Formats: sequence, C-alpha cells, structure tokens
Amino acid sequence: MLLVFDFRFRTRKAQIKGKPSCCFDCIPCADGTIANSTADCTQCPQDFWSSEGKDICIPKTVEFLTYHEPLGIAITVVSLLGASLSLATMVVFIQYRETPVVKASNAELSCFLLFSLFLCFLCPLTFIGRPMVWTCMLRHTAFGVTFALCISCVLGKTIVVVTAFKATFPGNIVAGKFGPAQQRIIVCSCTLIQILICILWLKLNPPFPDMVFRYSNKKIVLECNTGSEAAFYAVLGYIGFLAIICLVLAFLARKLPDNFNEAKFITFSMLIFCEVWITFIPAYVSSPGKFTVAVETFAILSSAFGLLICIFTPKCYIILIKPEKNTKKHVMAKN
Repeated sequence: MLLVFDFRFRTRKAQIKGKPSCCFDCIPCADGTIANSTADCTQCPQDFWSSEGKDICIPKTVEFLTYHEPLGIAITVVSLLGASLSLATMVVFIQYRETPVVKASNAELSCFLLFSLFLCFLCPLTFIGRPMVWTCMLRHTAFGVTFALCISCVLGKTIVVVTAFKATFPGNIVAGKFGPAQQRIIVCSCTLIQILICILWLKLNPPFPDMVFRYSNKKIVLECNTGSEAAFYAVLGYIGFLAIICLVLAFLARKLPDNFNEAKFITFSMLIFCEVWITFIPAYVSSPGKFTVAVETFAILSSAFGLLICIFTPKCYIILIKPEKNTKKHVMAKN
C-alpha cells in the first residue's frame, strides 16, 4: 500500500483506449509538473521547477554575474587596473605639465580625457552584482555619458591638431580662434547632447531589472532590461557618430609634418574603438544570460584600454624613459 501511494504522487493516470474506465496506465509527469492527490499532474509556478522525483516544486536557481565567480573577479581586477593606470598617467601629466610633450598634447584636454577614462574603467563595476532599479539605470547612462565625454575630449584634441597645422598657412584666421574656451565648448556641448538623450531615456522608458526564463528551464537569469531599445541604440549610435568624426579628422591629419604628431595616435585609438564596438553589437545580441553582461564589459574595457594605450603610452615613454626627447626642438622637428 505504501508503494502505491509513493508511485501515485510521481505519475498521472492515463486512460487506456478501448478499456473500461477502471483500467489506466501510470505515466510519469512531465518536467515542470508534479503529481497531485488526484493522480493528475500540476504545473509548477513560473519561478519553480519539479524535483527529480516529480513530487514537489523547488525554486529555480537564480543566476547573475557576481563578484565571487572567476568572471566577476577578472572584470573587477581589470577594471581597477585600468582606473589606476588612468590616475597614474594623470599624475604624470600634472607633474610634468610644463614640459614640451605635455604642452604639445594639450594638458587640459589630456587631463579631462584621463578623468573620463578613469570613469569609463569604473563603469563595468556597476554591471556586477544583483540587478536593481538604480544599478540598471546607472550602468547604461553612466556608460553613455562617460564615453561621450571621453570621445568629445578626443575630438577636441583632434581639432586642435588640425587647426594648429592650419595656423602655419598665411592668412588663416580660423585656427587662431580655436582656443581653450572653444575646446571646452566642444567638449561640454557634445557631452550635453548625450546627457539629454539619457534623461529622455530615463523619463520615458528607463532600464529595469528583469527575470528571464527563456535561457534554461531550471534557471532564472536576472538581467537589466534596457527598457527602450531605441534609446539604448541612440546612446551607442551617438558615441559611434563622435568616434567616426574623430577617426576621419585624425586620419586626414595623420601625415602632418611635426615629429610629435598626435593625430596618428588618435587614428590608431579610434580604429580600435570602432572595431571593438562594431564587433560588440552582434556578440551582445547573440550572447545568452550573464554572458551578455560580460560582452558589454569587455567592450567597455577593451575600448578604454585602446584609448589609454594608443594616446598616452608614447607620451609617457618620452616623459619617463626618454627625457632627452622631451624638448621643444624634438617636438617641433620635421619628420
């Protein structure tokens, strides 16, 4: 009698075709259902799954990117490393701000760019941990604004390089009008446009934490729903628009005659930046679960490292390793 009772709670009754109603087979309940007292199968709630014996509903495993797993630890370490390198480079530039190399690379815009890179490296930390309302809203908007600030600074530096060369032509008055005030206006206005896009995003349809069931029957993936996909791609598109303008201007100015031509470094950095984000979009769409977050953080970190290494490594090399080249004569020498 005990065996019959135990068996009944794991199976359901199935009428045998052509046999009397008292004749039936015992068929195991399907996954996600359990047998009840009437010998039928009952569907478990959406956030539960049937046990191996199909006798009780057990909670599904909740999955999100944490600080304790290897992937979360790796992202945290790389993020903090990039932020530390940005601060260290900023300290070098402030300490050597009166030297020709730092002056030639526009110390003010360089410090703004390093500060924005510092913020970009910290952005991936908001992608780790249990998604909440404020973290979902912060991670995408902070990423959008910091990268817009970063590319705006690069754009300002690129225009400085081009106009500085144009100033060597007789009768050119446009180059002389592009001073520090105009540089700040470009950086602030380009960043302000991104801020307005993010404000509209948060007002109309902001990101929110979401429970996703489609990846696995036994797992619930917690992730941040972007809310408005149009706003998300508008943020990415605006950053891409600024990056393409920088790339075109820097590419056109890459062969300017000065020995210390920053345009070629900006060209390399923008090529890396554009390649990373062009690769990111299909990878982001096709990645399942928490790997979507990993792909986005990889794109943020790799593009930030590309900017930091390509633009600032040559300068730091001269400042710290080859100080004999940190002279006005070398900086202004022709190739």
